[in-house]
Amino acid sequence: MEFKCKPNEHIVMLPFMAQGHLIPFLALARQIHRRTGFRVTIANTPLNIQYLRSTMNSPEPNGINLFELPFSAPAEYGLSPNTENSENLPLDLIGKFVIASTSLKNPVHNLLSDIVAREGKSPLCIISDVFFGWANDVAKSFGTVSITFTTCGAYGTLAYMSLWLNLPHRQHAGSDEFHVPGFPHGYRFHISQLHKFIRDSDGTDAYSKFMQKQISLSLQSFGFLCNTVEEMEPLGLESFRKYIKLPVWTIGPLLPPDVLNGSSLLSSGNISSQRAGKQLGISTEKCLQFLDLHNPSSLLYISFGSQNSTSPTQMMELAIGLEESAKPFIWVIRPPVGSDSRGEFKAEWLPDGFEDRIRSNKQGLLVRNWAPQLEILSHKSTRAFLSHCGWNSVMESLSQGVPIIGWPLAAEQAYNSKMLVEEMGVSVELTRGLQTSIEWKEVKKVIELVMDMKGKGNDMRKKATEIGKLIRESVKDKGEEKGSSVEALDDFARTLLSRRQGCH
Repeated sequence: MEFKCKPNEHIVMLPFMAQGHLIPFLALARQIHRRTGFRVTIANTPLNIQYLRSTMNSPEPNGINLFELPFSAPAEYGLSPNTENSENLPLDLIGKFVIASTSLKNPVHNLLSDIVAREGKSPLCIISDVFFGWANDVAKSFGTVSITFTTCGAYGTLAYMSLWLNLPHRQHAGSDEFHVPGFPHGYRFHISQLHKFIRDSDGTDAYSKFMQKQISLSLQSFGFLCNTVEEMEPLGLESFRKYIKLPVWTIGPLLPPDVLNGSSLLSSGNISSQRAGKQLGISTEKCLQFLDLHNPSSLLYISFGSQNSTSPTQMMELAIGLEESAKPFIWVIRPPVGSDSRGEFKAEWLPDGFEDRIRSNKQGLLVRNWAPQLEILSHKSTRAFLSHCGWNSVMESLSQGVPIIGWPLAAEQAYNSKMLVEEMGVSVELTRGLQTSIEWKEVKKVIELVMDMKGKGNDMRKKATEIGKLIRESVKDKGEEKGSSVEALDDFARTLLSRRQGCH
């Protein structure tokens, strides 16, 4: 049963300008509009709005609008013009880009002024990214509330926020392990799980000042929406709620309905292409042909997400390990770090004759830049996923019962990986980061361990299948039987409406 509410309510959404944020924000907008009838305006910079438009079905529901915010900041922050998305940005410029995003505050203020003038009341709420804590001030100035939406899971979000706010590794000089406030006392994180940005930060540099301010402001919001499932990460959610002392609504998984209802994705059109708004590096049909060549549960899928790659030496060792494992694989490949990420892929980055050999013996398929990920993960041949552990990829993999080989590279990925290994038992970590050296023998060993039909590989598969069931059950909505994520979205809408009524 759909949630009954006033259809003339309006929500404004503000995603951060990165692929892994825009995709779940649009999915959340669709979910809110479908469930509640609220109109939703997603506001972002012109190029990102153009990208979102390319992912939207035609005709899209009238209740979802896209609004372009002027963004002239790049030049002021030493960035090239038209820098509006973190994709393809080298690491040394990501910090400047994140700081430049604060210049969107005034355009958002103007947008809300226009909405109030036109509709005679403020929006029901602003749903903003964790990096946009300033949206809390904008919301207050119009008598509404800001809701922070974390596109990650609860465990990863808590680790990420607490590490930036407390910089606990700085207080444990001389030790590689340390406690992160918010986690149970015996919990320890390792210095190698921290990205270079945070490892080098001391609280006085521009990046940590930005992060600490925006995260602190987001903790003053009315509550958090979290792209997770209540039953999936009990420790993470309990610890997160205790730490932030705010309501947390678990409204995940933000995945297309076909992914969750068991229908064959490979016959459902290009779901991955529509979801990512990207031109695939291979047709879904060619992918299907390759997958169909192989036995059930025999193939490894490898992808490091929308803006990551490995170092040249790591890429070489990974390739050798894959070939030596003799397991079939599909590898989404980009130029290694230090090369032009938009440039041509060069054969010299792989072992001599590698691509020709794996093509002729049908062991492997290399896909440039983008692959139909959801379709691959849902195919019966796919056994495991070698992943950077970005949260969208984690949810996509586990929703299909596919265990993970972790290779976290940035953001909160190492914390996700830690949870997948220690709390869920659905992953083995191969390595982490770009600085570590890795040998092909270790690659081969881990692949064989995870893809084994017996022992640990079998245990991981069983656990991933169980979590897949929890994910699917969370979105059930039949009569009185509602999954936890449906209940959470209903409660979120009711809470906002009762707050609105209480204000009048």
